[in-house]
Amino acid sequence: MTAEATMTKQTNNSSKTDAAQGGPAWDWAAGHGPITGALSATTGMFAVATTGTATGMPAGWAFAVGAAGAIGHTAAGIRLRNAGRTIAARAASWLVGAGWTTWAVANGPLTWQALGSLAVIGVGMGTATRSTNLYEEARESEAIAAEERAVAAELSAERRAIAEEWAERIERICSIRLRILAVEKWAAGTGFTIDAELPGGATYDQISKRSAVLSADAHLPHGCTATASPGIHQGRALVDVATVNVLMEERTYPTDYGPLSVLTGIPWGYRTNADEILAFLREQCALVVGPTGSGKTNMVHAILAGFARATDILPWVIDLNAGSAGLPWVLPALNHQPEQGERRWRPGIDWLASTYEEALLMLDTALAVARYRKTAYQELMHRNNTDLLPISAGIPQIMLLIDEGAEILVSTDRRMRKLAEKILEVIRIARSMGIRTVLTALGATGSVLGNLMIRREAKVRVALTGGETEGMDLSKMFPGTRGLRTEQAPYKGAGFMGTPESAAALFKTWRVLPHQIREIVAATSERHPALDAVSAKAAGEAYTRRWDADRIAWMGNPDTSPVPADADTDGGNGHRGLNLSALRDAPDNTPDTQAGSVSEVDRLADAFMREIDAQFGTTTEPDQSTTAPRPERDRPERRGLNLSALRADDDTAPAPQGGAGPEWLADAITAIADAGAVGMKPSAVADRVNRSRQAVREALKAAAERGELVYRDNGPHSVYVHPDHA
Repeated sequence: MTAEATMTKQTNNSSKTDAAQGGPAWDWAAGHGPITGALSATTGMFAVATTGTATGMPAGWAFAVGAAGAIGHTAAGIRLRNAGRTIAARAASWLVGAGWTTWAVANGPLTWQALGSLAVIGVGMGTATRSTNLYEEARESEAIAAEERAVAAELSAERRAIAEEWAERIERICSIRLRILAVEKWAAGTGFTIDAELPGGATYDQISKRSAVLSADAHLPHGCTATASPGIHQGRALVDVATVNVLMEERTYPTDYGPLSVLTGIPWGYRTNADEILAFLREQCALVVGPTGSGKTNMVHAILAGFARATDILPWVIDLNAGSAGLPWVLPALNHQPEQGERRWRPGIDWLASTYEEALLMLDTALAVARYRKTAYQELMHRNNTDLLPISAGIPQIMLLIDEGAEILVSTDRRMRKLAEKILEVIRIARSMGIRTVLTALGATGSVLGNLMIRREAKVRVALTGGETEGMDLSKMFPGTRGLRTEQAPYKGAGFMGTPESAAALFKTWRVLPHQIREIVAATSERHPALDAVSAKAAGEAYTRRWDADRIAWMGNPDTSPVPADADTDGGNGHRGLNLSALRDAPDNTPDTQAGSVSEVDRLADAFMREIDAQFGTTTEPDQSTTAPRPERDRPERRGLNLSALRADDDTAPAPQGGAGPEWLADAITAIADAGAVGMKPSAVADRVNRSRQAVREALKAAAERGELVYRDNGPHSVYVHPDHA
């Protein structure tokens, strides 16, 4: 600390204390400056001389102490490598002070001669101290500057060597003579960037298309490339050279689960220079392709992790493969048991569709929200002078992630074609209203990328290669980009990513572990936005009842799905075809050991819905106790199917009247008829008739085979309907 800084600090501290206490305060911990040091030395000398004179102290003692102080400060100065003038000034101060004290003890300190000489000595000490302090500061600054110049010279020499080497290499391979303006080493130490000026008529892609040859000529490690990209103008180029293969090692998703925004970008992975790459999805859709084993599912989880952290995104997920992409983000909240005073977790995604019917419902809801927003928010957009809906936590963006959605777009199945039409309509009309899509696919083929809407809107593109070459046409995935080869990224989770803000290049996504998904759900539960009131009005009950127990029961209990009518239930005895009750030894009248019980998943789902209703005011179930019972209707007696299994041994015997089955089946059929066209699930029938679900399924299936009921196959939402309402 310099003398001026010390004095300034003391003055400031004194001023603050004076203002607070109304008087001066001494900072005994502060160091001495030139003035206070000289004052301290002279007052000490005067005190010793006065005391020594009064007590008859031998005069030589004072000089001996001063000589010892001079020797000690000289040794300390040498150890600290102080300048010679500094050591000499401090030793002289001790000797001069000791000499004056010795003379004053012998002749008396209380004379004008003694006091005047002491004042002169004090001024000399202060001046010498000030001078030596300035010299030491200048000497230290010069040493630091010299060290920096040495480092700069060393770095400059290294950069010059790099510049000369790559200028010669590019001229030899690409026939372009560059003027290299700068070489910047990456902070992660994994490579460097060359900023070069192109000669007249040359473009950066003349270097880019020779990327593989340049990398081989430089003997770069596998996974490292030399790629060229545009500079600050068309006459400049940036050449990125990776020297360390960061794609080879696996990195887990960063544990900083801080808030994100769709407006500032969502991190999806990192480049070869270890910098994060962001996906800006406010107006852009995204396409992620990757064959089996390339890490595509993990990439989906990394994307959903970013969406869960965002304060202005509501992620909706469609995965017709049993909802496997979204289940890990829902089950932690569904199974969470809050402690006393703790709030229930909210799922990491806002809606999950695993069946065709639920997916169709979700897409219809997204379209309804987009159309309603267009009219309801006109005044808001006018006030903000924009044609894009202002996205915020109050009006969140809906991100629709469709796993293997690109395959849906090219499917020839009639139902899938209907879904494809809805998906394309969402992409086409919902950009300005804040609804965008992320589609995944198994490969970058012409059939996937043949749709103009996908090529035009999905400008954020990811190709996870995993070293796979079949079905990975990178020239179609990233048109206009050269030098990309699948063998450059042979690792799971690695590939190429390109955005409108960042040219297509190597990247790798983070590994998202299952336990980490639970941590993210817990850390971001209170951060998720709620759908704005305007959009919720357009979404209607299809959205507000998305977490109803009957719609999410399949998430934790696969047994809640109805058994298909053509399932083999003969216990492996080799019989195929209809499983008729008439062919069984006896009807199943075994009492249900779990009669009247509710499964654990149903209980948790009901508790979850009650919590959602309490916090967010969603639609509640009607009070069944106040609902008038349906009147019984007279129905004509049905003969049933004339099955050979029901005939007597002789073909002339008449068919039995009515249906066969357990005695409670008639009540079940009556209840199903009362349910109307909606029908009833087997689990609901089991609860009503107080029988096991397996027994109820078999009886209902047999009734459907006899024509007494109609089985409507809707996956997990399959129901039985009375023929009158079928």
